[in-house]
Amino acid sequence: MLIRHADPDRDAEACAAIYRPFVTDGAVSFEAEPPDAAEVARRIAKLSATHPWLVAETDGDVVGYAYGCPHRERAAYRWTTEVSVYVGNGHHRRGVGRALYSALFGLLERQGYRLACAGITLPNDASLALHKSMGFEPVGVYRGIGWKAGAWHDVSWWQLQLAPQGREAPDEPGPPVQLDGDAAPRP
Repeated sequence: MLIRHADPDRDAEACAAIYRPFVTDGAVSFEAEPPDAAEVARRIAKLSATHPWLVAETDGDVVGYAYGCPHRERAAYRWTTEVSVYVGNGHHRRGVGRALYSALFGLLERQGYRLACAGITLPNDASLALHKSMGFEPVGVYRGIGWKAGAWHDVSWWQLQLAPQGREAPDEPGPPVQLDGDAAPRP
């Protein structure tokens, strides 16, 4: 399996296809309609300016992706990032999510982020197990916060400390960094 930075032109269609069932087949994503490849390409390009967006490739096919994004707009949150990971059908329980998250967290820490947050629509045993296994800790549940697929859904929030939080102001988070050994230019 190869983990690399996403390229909007090369990877948007595959990422859109992976994400589609998470939108259409239940409430994992609260989006009403799955974004098309053009929209996913726009998202990859926009987020890649400040945060990593990674894909996992097996035998030349993109089988999963993970990315970081701003958690909130207020200035005090700038050392915190929200993270997401999606793995394509037929590739679950093969270490794809773990490999993507491991690479993503290393990049985010090198950029200067201190905390990663993840929201998980309940129920979602597989996502809860992955986040627990990666060291995330539960911090709370928004009860009945989203209506989708004919029901109200809770969202469980989790956090992972990426780097120590000292008493002095940290350096500002830096620009995205390359994966070790990744010679491909960033999009």
